[in-house]
Formats: sequence, C-alpha cells, structure tokens
Amino acid sequence: MKKQILRIFREAGEEFVSGQSLCKHLGVTRQAVWKNIGQLKEYGYEIESVSNKGYRLVAKPDKLYGPELESYLEPESFCKRIECYDCIDSTNLRAKQLAETGEPEGTLVVADEQTAGRGRRGRGWASEPGVGIWMSMVLRPALEPVHVPGLTLIAALAVNRSIREICGVDSRIKWPNDIILDGKKICGILTEMSSEVNYVHYAVTGIGINANTMHFPEEITATATSIYQQNGKRVDRAALIGRFANVFGAYYERYVTDGDLGAFVEEYDQMLANRDQQVKIYHGMVEDADPSEIETGIARGIDKTGALLVEMDGHCEAVVSGEVSVRGIYGYV
Repeated sequence: MKKQILRIFREAGEEFVSGQSLCKHLGVTRQAVWKNIGQLKEYGYEIESVSNKGYRLVAKPDKLYGPELESYLEPESFCKRIECYDCIDSTNLRAKQLAETGEPEGTLVVADEQTAGRGRRGRGWASEPGVGIWMSMVLRPALEPVHVPGLTLIAALAVNRSIREICGVDSRIKWPNDIILDGKKICGILTEMSSEVNYVHYAVTGIGINANTMHFPEEITATATSIYQQNGKRVDRAALIGRFANVFGAYYERYVTDGDLGAFVEEYDQMLANRDQQVKIYHGMVEDADPSEIETGIARGIDKTGALLVEMDGHCEAVVSGEVSVRGIYGYV
C-alpha cells in the first residue's frame, strides 16, 4: 500500500490528496491509510496533514526505500519486485542467490551500500553509502550463452537513456559497457551467468552508477566522476532506478525476441562516445600492455552481435568484448 500512496502523492505534486480519495483509490479504510502514512513519516517522509484538505508529500529522505522504488514501476513493467537493502556485500551475489533458488526474472536487487562490489575482470568497485546506485537484475533469457554478452550492451543503452531523461545530461556510452560524462566514467555494468553448453540457467546484470558521489580515490580521479560532480544537481536515485527498470525491461524483451542487437544498433551508435574517432585496441591488460599488442584504428559503431567495428588499414575489423580493451588515443575515451 505504501508504494501506491507514494505514487499518488508524487502524481499530485503540491496538491493535497483527501483521505477519502486515498481510501477510495486504495480500497481500504481511513485507519489503514492513517497507519501507512504514519509509517512513512517514521521512515523520514515529511507528509503534511490539513483538516478538510487531506495530505501532501512535502519532502522525502535521501535514502533508498523499497516501496518508493516500486512506486515508479509501470503497471506492465518487466520488473515485478524490488529487494532493497541498506547494506549488502554485493547485489550481484544476492541476485545470484535468488536465481539459484528459483526467483523469477525481473526481480531487482538494490542496495544503498555494498561492501564487496566488483567490476569487470574482478576489479573492486567502491560503493559508499547514500550516494550511488548499486543494483542487479535477475534474468532468465531464452538465449544461447553466446548471446548473453549482448545483455550488457542492452543494459548500457537503458542506463544511458535513463540518465539522460532523469538527469538532463549528455551522457554517452564507451564500448561496450561504461557510461561516461565529460570523458569520465559514471557507470559500470557486469553481467554474469550460469549456463550449460547451449542453455542459460540464469543471468545477472549488475550496475553501479556514481550518482551523487563527491570524492573518489586518488588513483581513479582522472577517469571517474559522478553525475553530481558534473552538473551540480543531486540525483533523485529512486526516480533513476525506476526509470531504468522500465526502460531495460522493454529493451530486454525485444532483444530476447530478436536474438541479436539489430534493432538497437542505430541508437547505440548515436550514443557511442568515440564513434568516428581514433582508438587504441589493447590485446592484453591496459596497465602493462606490450606495444606489440596495441593496434590503432577508427571506431565506426557496432554490429548486431555487439562487436565494435574498427577501421584499420582501409577495412573494418569486428572487435569482440572480453577479448580486448579499447581506449582513446589520448586517454580513457
């Protein structure tokens, strides 16, 4: 009931909502409405109550709350349930646990803080409390394992679109799965799966967004930033999570139906940060790459498998994610 109340308040804006209207809409008694509003107040929601007018939401706490997150889900949203934690070791680990025990796809795990977040190639991911978005989606795609990496690109598209719509910034995608703003990383995405040769038991797509982060470790300040650092405006994390859940669901269902990224190539290419720019291709770890393992070319976009098309010596070569790293000529992008 709390998610319905919060949705009604949000849609009403600064207008009051009468207790009678709430009772009629929710199909409950005034006492039930009063009880739930009292619980929302205890959690930190500032709700004004005026006789003969009703209630209105004045302010909300800057922390993630499951019912509020679910209040943003569209009626037909692919995401049906959200688990929200104040602190957890890893949302990906929790999502995998849920998948192992039969949780249906479309369940989203969200945490205000992670103590053991991980990025690509096992790297740690700083997940301090109260400022970021750390979430993982349980998926059961009817795909062969070879097509699962495409889920990461779909997630990147959904995250990027959601950030642009909710935050009003010109975020872009750095192939294959980083979201950047002003040339620095604001989001990383990691997809893991449990599969057999030709069958996927489940996949989990984990997403970390630097929303309102103020400070970063010195070693990554040259390549990492947050949305807040770039535009000076606090991100409504609940609104961004809700928008992502709705957008990703629509993208995911289309991808599973088609079996490839053909329907998304145009949108992805438009958002590709280094499209038509020179890039370096590292056939090993960037940090200690041998010069003989580095090639240069011009990024032209992706194909329907999600490979990056790089023009080298007059022809395009399909560069596959997971086998190489791509950087700009003069830096990260």
